[in-house]
Amino acid sequence: MTEPKDFAAGVGSDIRKSQKRVLFVTRRTSVQVKVSDEEQIQTFPEGLLRIALAIELLATALIFASLVFNAPIEGIADPTNTPNPAKAPWYFLGLQEMLHYFPPVVAGILIPALLVVALVVIPYFNVNIEADGLFLKNRRRRLNIFYIAALGLSIFLLFLEVYVALVPTLIVVAFMRIAASSSPASTQRYRRYLASKSVSWWIMTWFLFELIVLTVVGTFFRGPGWSWALPWNG
Repeated sequence: MTEPKDFAAGVGSDIRKSQKRVLFVTRRTSVQVKVSDEEQIQTFPEGLLRIALAIELLATALIFASLVFNAPIEGIADPTNTPNPAKAPWYFLGLQEMLHYFPPVVAGILIPALLVVALVVIPYFNVNIEADGLFLKNRRRRLNIFYIAALGLSIFLLFLEVYVALVPTLIVVAFMRIAASSSPASTQRYRRYLASKSVSWWIMTWFLFELIVLTVVGTFFRGPGWSWALPWNG
């Protein structure tokens, strides 16, 4: 008589990386699989609960803001008196600020379309298929691509004198450089956080940062003729 042996899966034990499990089953014994605790995977109920909670919190915040603050509605439109500057609603002021620098087709169609396409397509590239940190794999190659893209975009914005978009871009580039020199084992928490972010997260962060800056500039720092004006000077 030989002592019973414990059989465990040796290939494909992580179902998230491999769709196969190898099991050894002997006669008169049950299946034995030794696995360690796996990380939590988001499923439909948990994801739906978070989305519903976010919607409820946002609706509550909007209702509270509408009760406390009056909407900045101006008087009835007068066709004989065009305001100067004529500003769009606040959620379009970022786009209106871009129209100050680029042709309408570029600012209103080309740039937003390219950004949306990038956010949809990039997660399916091999560079981001596992949503790992941008510089955790193939670091040298990705750093070279990052430097070329950052330098090209900065020169493009500088050549067109789009300084309000250049400053947020340089800030995001600086944080990406910090992420490139960090690792998940860094002693500082913010370095570990930056090192774990994927390329789609960086693109979305840059887009939101640019949108906020352009909206703020268009709302508070544009005067007659869309010229630069300081809000505290009236």
